[in-house]
Amino acid sequence: MLRMFRSEWLKIRRSVLWLIAAVSPLIASLFGLFGLRLQEGEFPWTETLSLMSVLHAMLFLPLLTGIFAALVCRYEHNGGGWKAMLAMPVSRTQIYVVKFAVVMGLLALTQALLLIALIAVGLSRGFDDPIPWRMLLTSFGGGWIACLPLAALQLFVSIALQSFAAPLAINVILTLPNIMIVNSARYAPYDPWAQPMLAMLPRDSMSYAALNLSAESLYLVVLGSFCVFFAAGWRYFVRKAV
Repeated sequence: MLRMFRSEWLKIRRSVLWLIAAVSPLIASLFGLFGLRLQEGEFPWTETLSLMSVLHAMLFLPLLTGIFAALVCRYEHNGGGWKAMLAMPVSRTQIYVVKFAVVMGLLALTQALLLIALIAVGLSRGFDDPIPWRMLLTSFGGGWIACLPLAALQLFVSIALQSFAAPLAINVILTLPNIMIVNSARYAPYDPWAQPMLAMLPRDSMSYAALNLSAESLYLVVLGSFCVFFAAGWRYFVRKAV
């Protein structure tokens, strides 16, 4: 398993993935610096988190999940890379788990960068309130956990489709309706593209439609759909003819 992680590291260490991971935190920090207008009585950290999380979790985080999944499979789709990888003394299950772990690791990096960006925005604007670590870690950790189903689904699609552009196009098409779906208390909790936003937004300041769903119920749906998508993708991969 460690050999597989080293192999993946060699493939991505000089790739554009690291720059891509910083795009959303950079844009969100600009929103936090120049787009935030605080009213008297508002909690600055909560309002900043809400503003920076909306664009990030609704649009960029789902898009980045698809990009990361497509890029970690791109090398194998080019020039018979799957045959070379499967010739190694490792099981297909190990390969699939490592690929998924790399995608989730990149998403964790993105979330960490956004957290750093948010704290930097707060300090630069001179917020008097202490940093609410519990709220921030719950938000960013929850957003990362909520990416599990989408990452599993996108990895499945990226392995199944040899074209690099096709999984990305599908992801973009299904990400754009988020702004409407998140307003539906009935459908949003079951939409993998909307789940990261529902998990990240602070419920204290934003409580409407699907955001009224309890965190326990949301994470139950997230973990259930993750198990289904991961099992389906794994089953396809172990039976895939190369």
